[in-house]
Amino acid sequence: MPLAIVRSADEWLARFGDARKPAVVTIGNFDGVHLGHQKILRSVCDRARHASSMSAALTFYPHPARVLRPAEAPNLLLTLEQRLAAVEAAGIDAVLVMRFDLTLAQVSAEDFVRRFLVETIRAQAVFVGANFRFGHQQAGDVKLLGELGRRSGFEVEVVMPVVQNGVVVSSTAIRQAIFEGCVEDARRMLGRPYALAGQIQTGTGQGRKLVVPTLNLATEQEALPKSGVYATEALVGGKTYRAATNVGVRPTFNGARVTIESHLLDFNENLTGGKLEVRFWKRLRDERRFSGPAELREQVFKDVEQAKAYFLESGRKTT
Repeated sequence: MPLAIVRSADEWLARFGDARKPAVVTIGNFDGVHLGHQKILRSVCDRARHASSMSAALTFYPHPARVLRPAEAPNLLLTLEQRLAAVEAAGIDAVLVMRFDLTLAQVSAEDFVRRFLVETIRAQAVFVGANFRFGHQQAGDVKLLGELGRRSGFEVEVVMPVVQNGVVVSSTAIRQAIFEGCVEDARRMLGRPYALAGQIQTGTGQGRKLVVPTLNLATEQEALPKSGVYATEALVGGKTYRAATNVGVRPTFNGARVTIESHLLDFNENLTGGKLEVRFWKRLRDERRFSGPAELREQVFKDVEQAKAYFLESGRKTT
Protein backbone atom coordinates (compact mmCIF):
# COMPACT_ATOMS: atom_id res chain seq x y z
CA MET A 1 0.00 0.00 0.00
CA PRO A 2 1.33 3.47 -0.83
CA LEU A 3 1.94 5.90 2.01
CA ALA A 4 -1.18 7.84 2.99
CA ILE A 5 -0.11 11.50 3.23
CA VAL A 6 -2.51 13.64 5.27
CA ARG A 7 -2.14 17.39 5.74
CA SER A 8 -4.31 18.18 8.77
CA ALA A 9 -6.11 16.64 11.72
CA ASP A 10 -9.47 17.22 10.02
CA GLU A 11 -8.27 15.47 6.89
CA TRP A 12 -7.06 12.52 9.00
CA LEU A 13 -10.52 12.16 10.54
CA ALA A 14 -12.20 12.43 7.15
CA ARG A 15 -9.83 9.95 5.52
CA PHE A 16 -9.85 7.21 8.15
CA GLY A 17 -13.30 7.77 9.67
CA ASP A 18 -14.87 6.96 13.00
CA ALA A 19 -14.00 3.28 12.70
CA ARG A 20 -10.26 3.99 12.21
CA LYS A 21 -7.74 1.65 13.81
CA PRO A 22 -5.59 2.77 16.70
CA ALA A 23 -2.07 3.63 15.59
CA VAL A 24 1.50 3.18 16.66
CA VAL A 25 3.09 6.55 15.97
CA THR A 26 6.35 8.48 16.07
CA ILE A 27 6.80 12.24 16.03
CA GLY A 28 9.65 14.32 14.62
CA ASN A 29 11.17 16.32 11.80
CA PHE A 30 13.13 13.32 10.44
CA ASP A 31 15.55 15.45 8.43
CA GLY A 32 17.81 13.04 6.60
CA VAL A 33 15.92 9.94 7.79
CA HIS A 34 19.26 8.72 9.14
CA LEU A 35 20.04 5.48 10.99
CA GLY A 36 18.60 6.83 14.24
CA HIS A 37 15.32 7.76 12.53
CA GLN A 38 15.28 4.41 10.73
CA LYS A 39 15.63 2.59 14.06
CA ILE A 40 12.57 4.41 15.41
CA LEU A 41 10.55 3.87 12.23
CA ARG A 42 11.36 0.13 12.25
CA SER A 43 10.25 -0.08 15.88
CA VAL A 44 6.95 1.59 15.00
CA CYS A 45 6.33 -0.78 12.10
CA ASP A 46 7.22 -3.86 14.15
CA ARG A 47 4.89 -2.90 17.00
CA ALA A 48 2.06 -1.98 14.61
CA ARG A 49 2.38 -5.27 12.77
CA HIS A 50 2.24 -7.32 15.97
CA ALA A 51 -0.73 -5.29 17.26
CA SER A 52 -2.57 -5.28 13.90
CA SER A 53 -2.56 -1.49 14.13
CA MET A 54 -1.72 1.30 11.74
CA SER A 55 1.87 2.55 11.68
CA ALA A 56 2.04 6.33 11.55
CA ALA A 57 4.40 9.29 11.70
CA LEU A 58 3.60 12.86 12.63
CA THR A 59 5.91 15.47 11.15
CA PHE A 60 5.98 19.20 10.51
CA TYR A 61 6.35 21.54 7.56
CA PRO A 62 8.04 23.93 7.45
CA HIS A 63 10.73 23.09 9.98
CA PRO A 64 9.73 24.72 13.30
CA ALA A 65 12.96 26.71 13.44
CA ARG A 66 11.99 28.41 10.17
CA VAL A 67 9.01 29.88 11.98
CA LEU A 68 10.39 30.44 15.47
CA ARG A 69 14.08 31.22 14.87
CA PRO A 70 14.57 31.79 11.13
CA ALA A 71 18.11 33.13 11.52
CA GLU A 72 19.10 29.87 13.24
CA ALA A 73 17.17 27.48 10.99
CA PRO A 74 19.36 24.65 9.65
CA ASN A 75 19.99 23.94 5.99
CA LEU A 76 17.84 20.86 5.53
CA LEU A 77 19.21 17.59 4.21
CA LEU A 78 15.99 16.59 2.45
CA THR A 79 13.01 18.26 0.87
CA LEU A 80 9.60 17.34 2.25
CA GLU A 81 8.96 15.10 -0.75
CA GLN A 82 12.22 13.23 -0.12
CA ARG A 83 11.46 12.88 3.59
CA LEU A 84 8.08 11.37 2.82
CA ALA A 85 9.59 8.97 0.28
CA ALA A 86 12.10 7.78 2.88
CA VAL A 87 9.38 7.35 5.52
CA GLU A 88 7.37 5.32 3.01
CA ALA A 89 10.41 3.17 2.24
CA ALA A 90 10.66 2.39 5.96
CA GLY A 91 7.20 0.81 5.79
CA ILE A 92 5.05 3.44 7.53
CA ASP A 93 1.35 3.32 6.58
CA ALA A 94 0.36 6.97 7.05
CA VAL A 95 1.96 10.30 7.83
CA LEU A 96 0.30 13.40 9.23
CA VAL A 97 2.12 16.49 7.96
CA MET A 98 1.20 19.32 10.31
CA ARG A 99 1.70 22.82 8.96
CA PHE A 100 3.90 24.49 11.54
CA ASP A 101 2.91 28.09 12.16
CA LEU A 102 2.65 30.44 15.13
CA THR A 103 -0.78 29.05 16.02
CA LEU A 104 0.52 25.49 16.29
CA ALA A 105 3.56 26.78 18.18
CA GLN A 106 1.23 28.08 20.92
CA VAL A 107 -0.40 24.69 21.56
CA SER A 108 0.53 23.38 25.01
CA ALA A 109 2.12 19.98 25.46
CA GLU A 110 -1.06 18.65 27.08
CA ASP A 111 -3.32 19.97 24.31
CA PHE A 112 -0.96 18.64 21.65
CA VAL A 113 -1.27 15.13 23.06
CA ARG A 114 -5.05 15.36 23.50
CA ARG A 115 -5.83 16.88 20.10
CA PHE A 116 -3.43 15.07 17.83
CA LEU A 117 -2.26 11.85 19.48
CA VAL A 118 -5.47 10.87 21.27
CA GLU A 119 -8.42 12.41 19.42
CA THR A 120 -6.97 12.34 15.90
CA ILE A 121 -4.48 9.49 15.54
CA ARG A 122 -5.83 7.34 18.42
CA ALA A 123 -2.32 6.52 19.53
CA GLN A 124 -1.86 3.10 21.04
CA ALA A 125 1.89 3.53 21.46
CA VAL A 126 4.24 6.44 20.79
CA PHE A 127 7.91 5.94 19.92
CA VAL A 128 10.30 8.88 20.32
CA GLY A 129 13.97 9.62 20.81
CA ALA A 130 15.42 10.33 24.24
CA ASN A 131 15.70 14.09 23.57
CA PHE A 132 12.17 14.50 22.23
CA ARG A 133 10.51 17.83 23.11
CA PHE A 134 7.04 19.04 22.22
CA GLY A 135 4.40 21.67 22.90
CA HIS A 136 4.60 25.42 23.49
CA GLN A 137 8.21 26.50 24.09
CA GLN A 138 9.13 22.79 23.99
CA ALA A 139 7.84 22.44 27.54
CA GLY A 140 7.04 18.75 27.06
CA ASP A 141 9.66 16.00 27.33
CA VAL A 142 9.62 12.21 27.42
CA LYS A 143 8.78 12.18 31.12
CA LEU A 144 5.68 14.35 30.59
CA LEU A 145 4.74 12.36 27.49
CA GLY A 146 4.85 9.18 29.58
CA GLU A 147 2.61 10.71 32.24
CA LEU A 148 0.12 11.90 29.63
CA GLY A 149 0.25 8.50 27.99
CA ARG A 150 -0.66 6.75 31.23
CA ARG A 151 -3.63 9.07 31.65
CA SER A 152 -4.75 8.73 28.05
CA GLY A 153 -4.19 5.02 27.49
CA PHE A 154 -1.12 4.86 25.26
CA GLU A 155 2.37 3.52 25.90
CA VAL A 156 5.52 5.56 25.40
CA GLU A 157 8.67 3.88 24.13
CA VAL A 158 11.96 5.78 24.19
CA VAL A 159 14.32 4.58 21.48
CA MET A 160 17.97 5.09 22.29
CA PRO A 161 20.15 6.82 19.69
CA VAL A 162 22.48 5.11 17.28
CA VAL A 163 26.13 5.78 18.21
CA GLN A 164 29.05 5.39 15.80
CA ASN A 165 32.62 5.72 17.04
CA GLY A 166 31.40 7.58 20.09
CA VAL A 167 29.33 10.04 18.02
CA VAL A 168 25.54 10.12 18.24
CA VAL A 169 24.01 9.88 14.78
CA SER A 170 21.99 13.04 14.26
CA SER A 171 20.87 15.39 11.50
CA THR A 172 23.23 18.01 12.93
CA ALA A 173 26.24 15.68 12.80
CA ILE A 174 25.43 14.65 9.23
CA ARG A 175 24.98 18.26 8.18
CA GLN A 176 28.38 19.14 9.63
CA ALA A 177 30.03 16.20 7.88
CA ILE A 178 28.55 17.28 4.54
CA PHE A 179 29.60 20.90 4.97
CA GLU A 180 33.15 19.69 5.70
CA GLY A 181 33.16 17.41 2.65
CA CYS A 182 33.26 14.26 4.81
CA VAL A 183 30.69 12.46 2.69
CA GLU A 184 31.94 9.04 3.77
CA ASP A 185 31.11 9.92 7.39
CA ALA A 186 27.70 11.17 6.26
CA ARG A 187 27.13 7.94 4.37
CA ARG A 188 27.83 5.84 7.45
CA MET A 189 25.36 7.85 9.53
CA LEU A 190 22.67 7.85 6.84
CA GLY A 191 23.09 4.20 5.93
CA ARG A 192 23.33 5.32 2.29
CA PRO A 193 25.26 7.91 0.28
CA TYR A 194 24.18 11.50 0.69
CA ALA A 195 22.33 12.40 -2.49
CA LEU A 196 21.23 15.58 -4.20
CA ALA A 197 18.25 15.29 -6.51
CA GLY A 198 16.52 17.62 -8.91
CA GLN A 199 16.43 18.50 -12.57
CA ILE A 200 19.07 18.63 -15.29
CA GLN A 201 19.81 22.26 -16.02
CA THR A 202 21.35 23.63 -19.20
CA GLY A 203 24.74 25.15 -18.43
CA THR A 204 26.89 27.67 -20.28
CA GLY A 205 28.21 25.00 -22.63
CA GLN A 206 31.83 25.85 -21.82
CA GLY A 207 32.46 22.50 -20.17
CA ARG A 208 31.22 20.47 -23.13
CA LYS A 209 33.11 22.61 -25.67
CA LEU A 210 36.34 23.19 -23.81
CA VAL A 211 36.74 20.46 -21.18
CA VAL A 212 34.42 17.42 -20.91
CA PRO A 213 30.64 17.03 -21.22
CA THR A 214 28.75 17.34 -17.95
CA LEU A 215 25.21 17.24 -16.60
CA ASN A 216 24.32 20.20 -14.40
CA LEU A 217 22.01 19.60 -11.46
CA ALA A 218 19.47 22.14 -10.20
CA THR A 219 18.27 21.08 -6.76
CA GLU A 220 16.03 22.49 -4.04
CA GLN A 221 18.07 20.78 -1.34
CA GLU A 222 19.86 23.16 0.97
CA ALA A 223 22.78 21.19 2.42
CA LEU A 224 25.42 21.16 -0.30
CA PRO A 225 28.75 19.37 0.16
CA LYS A 226 31.87 21.46 0.59
CA SER A 227 33.24 22.79 -2.70
CA GLY A 228 35.41 20.23 -4.41
CA VAL A 229 35.46 17.19 -6.65
CA TYR A 230 33.82 13.93 -5.60
CA ALA A 231 33.53 10.33 -6.75
CA THR A 232 29.81 10.00 -7.30
CA GLU A 233 27.07 8.02 -8.92
CA ALA A 234 24.52 9.71 -11.15
CA LEU A 235 21.06 8.25 -11.54
CA VAL A 236 19.46 9.35 -14.80
CA GLY A 237 16.90 7.69 -17.04
CA GLY A 238 16.54 4.77 -14.64
CA LYS A 239 20.24 3.87 -14.88
CA THR A 240 23.16 4.52 -12.56
CA TYR A 241 26.49 5.76 -13.89
CA ARG A 242 29.77 6.29 -12.10
CA ALA A 243 30.80 9.92 -12.25
CA ALA A 244 33.14 12.66 -11.11
CA THR A 245 31.23 15.65 -9.76
CA ASN A 246 32.42 19.19 -9.11
CA VAL A 247 30.61 21.30 -6.54
CA GLY A 248 31.70 24.92 -6.68
CA VAL A 249 31.91 28.17 -8.60
CA ARG A 250 34.10 27.07 -11.52
CA PRO A 251 36.96 29.51 -10.81
CA THR A 252 38.78 28.69 -14.05
CA PHE A 253 35.86 30.30 -15.87
CA ASN A 254 35.45 33.10 -13.29
CA GLY A 255 32.18 31.69 -12.06
CA ALA A 256 30.33 33.27 -9.16
CA ARG A 257 27.39 30.93 -8.61
CA VAL A 258 27.67 27.46 -7.06
CA THR A 259 27.02 24.72 -9.60
CA ILE A 260 26.90 20.93 -9.39
CA GLU A 261 28.40 19.42 -12.54
CA SER A 262 28.85 15.71 -13.13
CA HIS A 263 30.89 14.02 -15.84
CA LEU A 264 29.32 10.58 -16.28
CA LEU A 265 31.45 7.62 -17.33
CA ASP A 266 30.28 5.59 -20.34
CA PHE A 267 27.51 8.11 -21.03
CA ASN A 268 27.18 9.84 -24.40
CA GLU A 269 23.74 11.43 -24.37
CA ASN A 270 23.34 15.20 -24.64
CA LEU A 271 20.47 15.80 -22.23
CA THR A 272 19.03 19.24 -21.57
CA GLY A 273 16.32 18.25 -19.09
CA GLY A 274 14.87 15.49 -16.95
CA LYS A 275 15.45 14.13 -13.46
CA LEU A 276 18.92 13.63 -12.04
CA GLU A 277 20.19 12.33 -8.71
CA VAL A 278 23.84 12.54 -7.66
CA ARG A 279 25.09 10.29 -4.83
CA PHE A 280 28.30 11.34 -3.09
CA TRP A 281 30.71 8.54 -2.19
CA LYS A 282 34.15 10.12 -1.65
CA ARG A 283 35.78 13.54 -1.78
CA LEU A 284 38.73 13.55 -4.20
CA ARG A 285 40.15 17.09 -4.00
CA ASP A 286 39.52 20.79 -3.47
CA GLU A 287 38.16 22.94 -6.25
CA ARG A 288 40.88 25.21 -7.62
CA ARG A 289 41.63 27.61 -10.44
CA PHE A 290 43.59 26.30 -13.43
CA SER A 291 45.52 28.25 -16.05
CA GLY A 292 42.92 27.44 -18.67
CA PRO A 293 40.63 24.78 -20.16
CA ALA A 294 43.51 22.53 -21.27
CA GLU A 295 44.98 22.24 -17.77
CA LEU A 296 41.51 21.76 -16.29
CA ARG A 297 40.71 19.02 -18.83
CA GLU A 298 43.92 17.21 -17.91
CA GLN A 299 42.95 17.34 -14.23
CA VAL A 300 39.41 16.15 -14.95
CA PHE A 301 40.84 13.05 -16.64
CA LYS A 302 42.88 12.41 -13.48
CA ASP A 303 39.74 12.91 -11.37
CA VAL A 304 37.91 10.37 -13.51
CA GLU A 305 40.70 7.84 -13.03
CA GLN A 306 40.60 8.45 -9.28
CA ALA A 307 36.86 7.90 -9.26
CA LYS A 308 37.25 4.67 -11.25
CA ALA A 309 39.93 3.45 -8.84
CA TYR A 310 37.76 4.23 -5.84
CA PHE A 311 34.79 2.27 -7.18
CA LEU A 312 37.04 -0.62 -8.22
CA GLU A 313 38.59 -0.81 -4.75
CA SER A 314 35.24 -0.52 -2.99
CA GLY A 315 33.67 -3.20 -5.18
CA ARG A 316 30.71 -0.90 -5.78
CA LYS A 317 28.68 -1.99 -8.81
CA THR A 318 26.35 0.21 -10.82
CA THR A 319 22.89 -0.85 -11.98
